[in-house]
Amino acid sequence: MPSQTPQDLRDLQQPLIHHANDKSNGSEKLTIDEMLQKYCGEFGRWQLRHFVLTSLAWALEAFHTMVMIFADREPRWWCTGPGCQAQTQVCGLPPGSWDWVDGFGSSTVAEWGLVCGDKYKVGLVQSIFFFGCMIGIFGHLSDSSLGRKGSLSIICLLNGILGCLTALSPNYGVYTILRFLSGLGTGGVGMCAFVLATEPIGATKRGVAGMSTFYFFSTGIALLSGIAYTFPSWRSLYVASSIPSLLFITIVIPFLSESPRWYLVRGKTKEAMEVMRQMALTNGRTIPLGVELTLDDNAYANKTNHIETHKIDDILLQGKEAIAINGSLIDVLKSPVTRVRLYLAFMINFCCAVVYYGLSLNVVNLDTNLYLNVLLNAVAEMPAFTLTAMMLDKFGRKPLTIGTMWFSGVFCLLGIMMNKSYGMLRMICGILGIFAMAGTYNLLFIYTVELFPTVVRNAALGCVTQASQMGAILAPLVVVMPTTFPFIVFSVCAFVGGLLGFLLPETLNQPLYDTMAALEEGQAISTHIFNSS
Repeated sequence: MPSQTPQDLRDLQQPLIHHANDKSNGSEKLTIDEMLQKYCGEFGRWQLRHFVLTSLAWALEAFHTMVMIFADREPRWWCTGPGCQAQTQVCGLPPGSWDWVDGFGSSTVAEWGLVCGDKYKVGLVQSIFFFGCMIGIFGHLSDSSLGRKGSLSIICLLNGILGCLTALSPNYGVYTILRFLSGLGTGGVGMCAFVLATEPIGATKRGVAGMSTFYFFSTGIALLSGIAYTFPSWRSLYVASSIPSLLFITIVIPFLSESPRWYLVRGKTKEAMEVMRQMALTNGRTIPLGVELTLDDNAYANKTNHIETHKIDDILLQGKEAIAINGSLIDVLKSPVTRVRLYLAFMINFCCAVVYYGLSLNVVNLDTNLYLNVLLNAVAEMPAFTLTAMMLDKFGRKPLTIGTMWFSGVFCLLGIMMNKSYGMLRMICGILGIFAMAGTYNLLFIYTVELFPTVVRNAALGCVTQASQMGAILAPLVVVMPTTFPFIVFSVCAFVGGLLGFLLPETLNQPLYDTMAALEEGQAISTHIFNSS
């Protein structure tokens, strides 16, 4: 029997191995990123409409979160009798010698007397709200059978109902419980909306689009300032800021599509293809017959030739059978690659939240118009989003994260040097600090999404979001401290967060992986190329 050459062996094997992108059998298997780039369009009319409608939920999160600035404010007071004209605070004044300018219904502080010895209760209820945000479960459930769209619908319904019930609170205890329950849902609004809005967008457009979601949050804060001015009573304010969540469910949600990436990892290939075909049609394109979606670990298995022949056949067979692939936070912690990324992202987001929410809530300590201060802070965030979006693909995620955190840290450091008599200058330092940290907060969502694969993306993003909520829990307690202490804490957090950013990998122009296997394979290839060069 004549000896067989290597070419003869390859010829014998060839009919047995069907590559993911092999068109010889009439089919073409592509990952979602490849299909977006080749056939659907990375950011066409479909993605624009879906992105805008989904991102409206960010304004709802702003309403439910920042309403505390106005509802829990300490309103102005005035003397009604002799002996209090020289006082700057109501503590120690005899009953009946003073009264609230806007009446007892203007805020929870006025109605329940949360001043002097009970002032800590203001920071406490705000921290309890953020604690509810931290332990919220809907971000994690959106990776399960509820999906991104289902989770967002349930959260908005609960927030709308709980917000209206909060307006009926008979006392501080009930108010605190309802704010905690509102926090359970509010913490997942932005996360679900962000993932649902960005997952159908192509890799080259995802960064800028993702950064743009936060315009909706800042716009929500600016609108809330106007709503609070229109509804001076804290009870009417809660109703007015909660009704939009109920309107969102009835008017917007029906026009949203579930994420095709979620469909794919859940084994619902048919539904994923329906979304992709509708996307292509709306964008003026078509997907040819025979083109199918595949998970990116299948594609990597064929492209890298690092798996035995029978393993390739097994993977392709699984792809045909559309087996659902599930992931959890446990899988993130098991992988050496994602575990380190999670720890770093957790700490950086914690530091960022302390500064961002701390500076936002600190406006109540400035002797200027509260409505105007909140509006200026919201407006200051918008150019930060524009600048970071412009520099995102030029400088990369890592340098921008470090730079924006340190920029904010510098102005927080300047705020330490100014006492209360420099109220206007301290306000400017706070605005510039928020300007930079808002850009960081925005950027970290993009960064986190790109650090983890689809199958565990919401679980990882939920954990990182909990870190942000932990920072938000601490922020109200920092704000009630002596004059310069808050700025000391803010500057330390900003500089520490920037230092931790040096340890994260750059994700600019890297694929948005679907599975853990694909991420680890891609990381191994990148490391090999780096070491070879």
